[in-house]
Amino acid sequence: MKHTFLLSFLVLTTFLRAQDPEGALKLISEGVQLHDNGNYLGAIKKYDAALALDKDNFDALAEKANSYNSLNEFDKAIENAKRAIELYPDEPDLNLVYVAYGNSLDGQKKPEESIEVYEEGIIKFPEYYLLHFNKGITYVSLKEYDQALACFQQAAKYNPNHAGSHNAIARFQKMNEKRIPSILAYCRFFAIEPTGTRAMENLSSFETLLNGNVSKTGKNSITINIDSDFLTQSDSTADGQVAPNNFSSTEMILVFSSAMDMDKKNKKKNKAQLLQSKLDVMCASLEEQKDKGNNGFYWEYYAPYFIDMKNSGQLETFSYIVYASSGDKKVVAWIKEHSSEINKFYDWDKEYVW
Repeated sequence: MKHTFLLSFLVLTTFLRAQDPEGALKLISEGVQLHDNGNYLGAIKKYDAALALDKDNFDALAEKANSYNSLNEFDKAIENAKRAIELYPDEPDLNLVYVAYGNSLDGQKKPEESIEVYEEGIIKFPEYYLLHFNKGITYVSLKEYDQALACFQQAAKYNPNHAGSHNAIARFQKMNEKRIPSILAYCRFFAIEPTGTRAMENLSSFETLLNGNVSKTGKNSITINIDSDFLTQSDSTADGQVAPNNFSSTEMILVFSSAMDMDKKNKKKNKAQLLQSKLDVMCASLEEQKDKGNNGFYWEYYAPYFIDMKNSGQLETFSYIVYASSGDKKVVAWIKEHSSEINKFYDWDKEYVW
């Protein structure tokens, strides 16, 4: 009897020593830091050590799935993600696990299964932007572009500060030849991510959208090219309602505003100053047109932001922010000299209610 009691006591003591949630938490924190530094194998070792101290610890399983995903070891990532979902169906941070799970299926070239996982995650976390965004990326791989665009719009709606969503929307709408929607999305992108490789690439595309219809064809002559499709597109639907996301009036005004760049009086203006003039007339047109039955995502989501930007006196500062990656000496000098205005812009931006 004494031997049985002693054996049970030793087993219980060993078990209690093995369970160390605080120690596991420290190891997980160290693992996250290793992952962030690109040492994914080192991170996984930390997570395994944490799981040895605290069996089936949710954070360890979730982070381990993420690190395996980064190593393209998708089977192991899925194994850990599924384990976390099975054990912790009501965990608030499970949204990140669904993202890792869906990404892993994408990595395995299983886009349909990936979409099913994202949709399962969206049922539980309908407003988590990364589930919508990654679902959109998967639809791109399937060449289902309308579905992808709808996902990116949802992602932007739930997180207006996610530059990737605005970047995707802008590029898609440029591809769709939807000029004003693309300009609006690019502008929002620049407000969030004004510098870096993507900003430089997007600035080039943005300038094409702004000035693509106008060219100087002689010393004193300018040519404005307007597609026949634009001239014949309908402002209304078959039942007489205003067509959604129609910006024909604003687009026409912007075309003629772009032509004014070549006027002698604008010759000495830098690109940010020229942009400010164009944004001013564009935002004025948006404000004038907004109560005329216009509807759709771009009217309801982007237009009010830029109208408020104009009415709050932020267009000049914003125009310089857009050109922050241009390398233009005058722009760089202005930004350095007007740090208080830059701060005021971002204070306004932070307070804006989407």
